[in-house]
Amino acid sequence: MARTGKRLKAAAEQVNRETRYALDEAVSLAAKLATAKFDETLELAIRLGVDPRQADQNVRGTVVLPHGTGRSVRVAVFAKGDKDREAREAGADFVGGEDLVKKIQDEGWLEFDSAVATPDMMGLVGRIGKILGPRGLMPNPKLGTVTFDVAKAVSELKAGKIEFRVDKAGIVHLPFGKASFGAQKLIENASTALSSILKAKPASAKGNYIMTVAVSSTMGPGIKVNPLAIRAMAA
Repeated sequence: MARTGKRLKAAAEQVNRETRYALDEAVSLAAKLATAKFDETLELAIRLGVDPRQADQNVRGTVVLPHGTGRSVRVAVFAKGDKDREAREAGADFVGGEDLVKKIQDEGWLEFDSAVATPDMMGLVGRIGKILGPRGLMPNPKLGTVTFDVAKAVSELKAGKIEFRVDKAGIVHLPFGKASFGAQKLIENASTALSSILKAKPASAKGNYIMTVAVSSTMGPGIKVNPLAIRAMAA
């Protein structure tokens, strides 16, 4: 633990706490400081000028990162007939209907990271809504995971499509790749993620939408980004 403390202290000393870095500088620095023995994940933390208690300001959406997340995603699909076949051909890890619902309901099986369902299966999937919902696994038409185009949905999830959602404190936490990606790919992923969050701005949100932005790696210090530059991306 002592060695970890020294490493973190050394990394923090390379970050100017008073500086608001440009996005590319912050991402490059965060990747450089990701020196743990495993491949650290880089994450954005964006504080938004919204009131999450208001239904019309509960920012939520999805984004397909151009270079993926670096994480293997296990996808379960609730479908039948031709859609079952399409899901399997697209690379879904688990496909089923009543059998899949029963396995989750009776055995508490949840060995998947994302779920997709065709609209005609949602009555069945609704039975396990109380199991899937709290874990963020419930298919949702607004997120593109309730659809008859299961091949597209599976392909996007496998390619790095991720969900973002503002928390009770008004902050969005969003992973955007692994340190091993290299600075350029990470910068492109971060830019794409921030553009999606900007597009998700609620019409009812007043004043500055992007309040603060920070970049960090799993074991690294937070690096503040100049919010003015991020706001300019929306212009």
